[in-house]
Amino acid sequence: MVTGFQPFPGAPFNPTEPLVRHLTHLRRPALADVELIGHIFPVSYDAVDHELPVLLADHRPDALLMFGLAARTPCVRIETRARNAVTGLWPDARHARRTRGTIDGTGPNALAFGAHTALLLRAAVTTGVPAAASRDAGRYLCNYLSWRAIEAVQADKTGLRLAAFVHVPLVPRTAETRRIGAKPQITAADLRRVGEALLLATVRFARQR
Repeated sequence: MVTGFQPFPGAPFNPTEPLVRHLTHLRRPALADVELIGHIFPVSYDAVDHELPVLLADHRPDALLMFGLAARTPCVRIETRARNAVTGLWPDARHARRTRGTIDGTGPNALAFGAHTALLLRAAVTTGVPAAASRDAGRYLCNYLSWRAIEAVQADKTGLRLAAFVHVPLVPRTAETRRIGAKPQITAADLRRVGEALLLATVRFARQR
């Protein structure tokens, strides 16, 4: 299962939507026996809490590859953990605001995705697209979904073997624009290329598990 997010306040265009659409229609020999399912989450805490368990129960995916937008990041970020933190400063797209500063009041400070994040980073780097590992997924919906996904893997109730979250930068909508000022910018084509590499690496690791 491959997921992204809808646009949200401050981000009227979310590149994870077309990326998920591209990846779930990808045709490669390595994916011949793989059923690809896409889902786009509203940027809402309640939506994540309601839709994620239903998706996992209905489809019982082996692996969950999640994408989210980090507009200010200059590279693709492979998140290695989710923090037990949620912001009370910014409401979600449905104007809901969390009043408690933690996701789980009795839980640990962080939950780790696992060793496969190093393999995903290696796959991303081989594409030539700037990529890095990250220990901070923020305190908003991307981190919240990451936490809930790791919980689902650890609960081991639906057969979900692994989960991964990838932050992507804001890319231009058209292929013509590659530079802003003097700095090279990741394009939508770059994003599709690195997304394909991450999807294939996720499939390989899921099979090993």
